[in-house]
Amino acid sequence: MKNILLIAHGKAAKAFIKRVMHSDLNNKKYHVVYYDERTLPEERSEQFLFYKFDPTSKLKLSSLLKSSEYYQTMIALSSKSDTLATYEIIRESHPNMQIVLLDLWDLEFTDANLTIINAHDVISNIMSNYLPDIPLAAQNLGLGTGEVMEFKIPFGSPFTYRHIANIEQKRWNIAAIFREHKLILPTPKSILKPNDSILTVGNPNVLKSVYKSINREFGQFPIPFGENIYCYIDMHTMNEMEIEKLTNDAMLLHSNLNSNKLIFRVVNPKYSKILNKLKSYDTKSMFVELDFYEHDIQTLLHSDMEHFFIGLVVTNRAFFDEHLTLLQDLKVPVLKVGKGSFFNIKEAIVLSYESEKIEKISSIIFDVSSQFKLDISIYEFEGDDHEESLKVIEHFENLSKLFQEKVKVVKTKRNPIRELNSRDNFLQFLPFDEHVQEKSLFSFFSKNINKLHFHLSDNYQLFLPSQD
Repeated sequence: MKNILLIAHGKAAKAFIKRVMHSDLNNKKYHVVYYDERTLPEERSEQFLFYKFDPTSKLKLSSLLKSSEYYQTMIALSSKSDTLATYEIIRESHPNMQIVLLDLWDLEFTDANLTIINAHDVISNIMSNYLPDIPLAAQNLGLGTGEVMEFKIPFGSPFTYRHIANIEQKRWNIAAIFREHKLILPTPKSILKPNDSILTVGNPNVLKSVYKSINREFGQFPIPFGENIYCYIDMHTMNEMEIEKLTNDAMLLHSNLNSNKLIFRVVNPKYSKILNKLKSYDTKSMFVELDFYEHDIQTLLHSDMEHFFIGLVVTNRAFFDEHLTLLQDLKVPVLKVGKGSFFNIKEAIVLSYESEKIEKISSIIFDVSSQFKLDISIYEFEGDDHEESLKVIEHFENLSKLFQEKVKVVKTKRNPIRELNSRDNFLQFLPFDEHVQEKSLFSFFSKNINKLHFHLSDNYQLFLPSQD
């Protein structure tokens, strides 16, 4: 049986003793030192032994410490001087004993075998838990370093109406869902709803990032991928008309999206009117970076992504087709400009029916569409997987109510690509995954919409990597 020594005085000590008495006391014996009857609760337990004397008496306290072998000592006194004196007496005779000390005065110790409970920190942590939209970190569970946290799912969160199975959980997990004062043990098919609270377990740093993702405000794109827009211009392979169209579209995006800066990366610069025009764009919110040294494109792009905190890359069809794999490796959204004018874009189009991948980018689709005031249309093609189609439609209809944005479901017996091929007034959203590959003979026979993206390559297309 483990013996635990409690040295107690005051209201906090009394509440603690009462709490311990109502806990599981199996295989434990508590020896309580007190010097005021008011510290003791009215109820008593057979597993408690009480000693009434002043714990600052070295003779008495040392004698008690010698009489039994104590597993742990807990000091909860209301006097600073008594606390310090008691601690020093115990340490003098038992240098390695585990001590838990209630600190009401912000004391400072250097003792590896001492656990300090700072009352001010505990109270401030409890009070902060009642602030809105603050993650609750378990203080006395597990390691107590924040590896167990509770988050609330706010309205407008990218996690709303997402299936648990479609939320990538690396180095963290959703252990429980609390909804309307009820506990829900999550399954892969469970859906998160606004005002749900989720209990998460994982690496503390990862959980902090998850919290930021859950509470990301709507209308912030290109965040969370980055803050700035990046436009790559190669004056060796692009003519002046292509460069002017690309820069105009990039500036239009920058003026409408919540981006911080627009960076023009100009490689192989040639002295010309268009170069002088580009240089004139170098302002507080737009940077023009010239590269005269013919750096390797892969090294240059990866370096710029990190240095400029890029959240969106703007490019043309020729560059996209030639460097598709490199662009995928950047893990940021890529807008491929179309032949028409971005001013004429009125509609956001979703064709893919892979529900798992679409759910992961759906909040970004709503985000971008709202910033450009685009109507969202989902094409329901009878030849597609009907079950997957219904999942995507249900998900978007839920989000439409949440974001108060209209979603139009277009049912068609024809392949929607054929219907859209003659139009140029829409922006197509696609998951930037392994199915977006270079055109090949086999891709023409594929039923996967993403593999057929090149059929609409003359249109504006936004390729979105998963945001998890």
